Amino acid sequence: MNNNDMMEKEEIFSKVLRAGRRTYFFDVRSTKADDYYLTITESKKFTNDDGSFHYKKHKIYIYKEDFNEFKDILSEMTEYIIDEKGDEVISERHQKDFKKDYDDDSLDSKKSTDSFTDIEFDDI
Repeated sequence: MNNNDMMEKEEIFSKVLRAGRRTYFFDVRSTKADDYYLTITESKKFTNDDGSFHYKKHKIYIYKEDFNEFKDILSEMTEYIIDEKGDEVISERHQKDFKKDYDDDSLDSKKSTDSFTDIEFDDI
C-alpha cells in the first residue's frame, strides 16, 4: 500500500466548497497517534489548448495546536477585507461593467487584438 492510499484511509470527515474553476476540500484526517488535524486543498482546473484539462492542487495542513490562532487570524483578515472592500466581488471576470483605473480613451482602440493571446493571471 503506498503513502497516498494510507492518507485516504486516515480521512475522518470532509466538506467540499465548489467555487467556479476552484474547488476547496476540507478534510479531517487522523495521525498515526490517532489524533486529528485539518487539511485544506485548493484544486484548480486548467484547460489545455487541445481541449484536455488538468488540475493543480495546493494543500495546507493545520494542526490542533494552531487552530485558535489560525481561526483568529483568518477571521481578522476576512473581516478586514469585507470592511475595506465590502462583500461584492470586484473584478473584470465577475462584472462586465468593471472600470479600470486608467483612461480607456488613451488606448488606441483601433489596434487589432488578433495578435494577443488570452492570458489569465489568477495566480498573481
